[in-house]
Amino acid sequence: MSDERNFSGGESGGGDRKFFAKPKVCQFCNDKALTIDYKNTDLLRKYVTEEGKIRPRRQTGACAKHQRLVAAAVKQSRHVALLPFDGKLNDR
Repeated sequence: MSDERNFSGGESGGGDRKFFAKPKVCQFCNDKALTIDYKNTDLLRKYVTEEGKIRPRRQTGACAKHQRLVAAAVKQSRHVALLPFDGKLNDR
């Protein structure tokens, strides 16, 4: 029995690699022409989950300023009935 073990990743040799996520950048800061508006439901749907919840910053990559504006626009769009509250589409 050998007392020497390879703790650097086992026998396959590729265990030293770690996952590094690409840093997310705010799409609103990059594209100054892109505006946040409650009437733009196609844009706002990217920031809402299938259940109807607003996605957090760590998922969307938006900066704090624009995440607050997106959240306000989603809430306003829900209030005017452009977006559903629960995420279900009306398929009646």
